[in-house]
Amino acid sequence: MADQFDVIEVGERGRRRWLGFVVLLALLAIPVAGLLASRDPAPRPDTGLEAVPDPIQSLRTVRNGTPNVLYAKSQPRGHDEIIQVVFPHGVRAEIRYPARLALDELGARPFQGAWIDGQYRRLLAPYGGEVEVSKGGEPIRELTSNVWLWPRQPGSGSYGQVLLFSFGKWRLALYDQPDGLTFEQRMATAEGLRGRLTKDGYLVLTGDGSVRLAKPGETVRGDPVGPQLWFGGVIGDTVLFTPTPGCAKAAKAPTRLEWRGRPSQSVCRGDVRITAAGSPSFVQQAVKGIRITLK
Repeated sequence: MADQFDVIEVGERGRRRWLGFVVLLALLAIPVAGLLASRDPAPRPDTGLEAVPDPIQSLRTVRNGTPNVLYAKSQPRGHDEIIQVVFPHGVRAEIRYPARLALDELGARPFQGAWIDGQYRRLLAPYGGEVEVSKGGEPIRELTSNVWLWPRQPGSGSYGQVLLFSFGKWRLALYDQPDGLTFEQRMATAEGLRGRLTKDGYLVLTGDGSVRLAKPGETVRGDPVGPQLWFGGVIGDTVLFTPTPGCAKAAKAPTRLEWRGRPSQSVCRGDVRITAAGSPSFVQQAVKGIRITLK
């Protein structure tokens, strides 16, 4: 009998100690959580355009997965190289560049501005693919067989939730605002935005219903929002190609490259604006040596 009471007493004490330990951890977690929250980057000033959250900075994570880019095959032409590309609106082009720039090794990603029931949003391919959006978490819900809604990303400033589209090997993200699109608008976007892959792997987009894709030359507060191709990630050298009718008299270079704090320059080659950012030597060689011909 005494042994039974001893067992009960030991159990009660163990439980009390366990509960006390949990309470202590909870009390310690409150100031730690506050400290971590205070370290989140402050949101960028409101410019009227949605600033895309900074992608993951760990390239080790990307290398262990599959970068959300297309490495085009280049063809040598003297001291230059040539690659064939396709913009998100389906227009093909030939890019000729000095071989030392190695654009084929930077990899290309699409960008496309869009209006959802008159509300402007950006569609872009995160360099790290799905992991750049998921951060290892789980989606809120599946909207269609190829579109998922993800929660707001930590440190994304004024950004809200994310719609992530799957088109073949491509992952395309629509970063919403905090107030967000309605559920009906998100469903209409998921069903109205369509993508197909060309035989060489480029992504071509079309929009139906509530989704209207920006055309070449269109701007939002002076910033070009039409179809674009980005070569390179957020770290290192980058070249941006923006089809722009009447380029010399039209829109300025996108401000998104300026936010990175790197040297940048742009030049018009026919109806395409070429913008380079990165090391000063790379930028100078890019704006001087790159040529592009629309087909």
